[in-house]
Amino acid sequence: MISISASRPYLPALRHLAAATPVVRTFTSSARLTKHTPAIGDINPSKSSVSDFDAKQSAFRQQLAETSKTRNTELANELKNAPSDEVYVPPGLTQGHGLGSLSTATDKEKKGILDDTGKKQGKLSSLIYGTKEGREMDAQIEASFSAILARGKYVHSIVLHDVKPDKVDEYSELVGEFYPRMAQLSENKVNLVGSWRTEIGDSDTFVHIWEYHRYHGYHESRYAITHHPDYVEFNKKLRTLIYSKKISLMQEFSFWPTSPPQERKLRRDRSWGVKGWSETVHKTVPLIQSMKSRILIPMPWSPVR
Repeated sequence: MISISASRPYLPALRHLAAATPVVRTFTSSARLTKHTPAIGDINPSKSSVSDFDAKQSAFRQQLAETSKTRNTELANELKNAPSDEVYVPPGLTQGHGLGSLSTATDKEKKGILDDTGKKQGKLSSLIYGTKEGREMDAQIEASFSAILARGKYVHSIVLHDVKPDKVDEYSELVGEFYPRMAQLSENKVNLVGSWRTEIGDSDTFVHIWEYHRYHGYHESRYAITHHPDYVEFNKKLRTLIYSKKISLMQEFSFWPTSPPQERKLRRDRSWGVKGWSETVHKTVPLIQSMKSRILIPMPWSPVR
């Protein structure tokens, strides 16, 4: 701690220095403040933006490949100059390992180090890289979710709003005017499937289901809606009416495509008449950790009732 007496001759100089020195110093590494919290609707899904992202991703993957190649070269030199054959090889130093979805290994490398030349595979290679049949099965399982099961035609968004009890009427008026209007705009590739209020279950929770034309339709619609002139005022008002908001994205399966609610009800009723269905349900019930059921009341603007 430094104490300065008023009788000292250098006090005016110190006062001048203190006045000239700012209290808060600006660092060049400090981030620039944005007008609002970043959201997915801020991303411009235009072709130029997508091309720019693809170029950056390609450059990043190329850099990963060069780094991996350099590490493998260094590892090979270390193994070559090692005095003993028993050398521990860290798993992260092998080609394509430890990178997860960012792996730079090619499809042939992912299936195995050796190509399918028809030659008999050694026991050691089978132990390390697996058999040919096993690699093919792994490839089929990996591709099943994206190429087989996922239909990809529609993406559904389920939005849950936990509304304040004394704000239900204001909420209904606000959302009932804004949601249908956004769904009717031609530039938005989205359909409002329905809006409901929870009567039995989580009371005063409103459920909204939106249907987008693939993922590019979701991004384009989100960008268009968040940049609509009325969105800022709508979102500002909405925040004062709800406790919380939850959004989930769902993708339909090829074996279970979207169908009208009445058709789904008939199919479920008919399933109980199929032999073995009741036994299957009885065996699967113990596997369920939790389950929530709601009785929903459609809102006046809801297309599905």
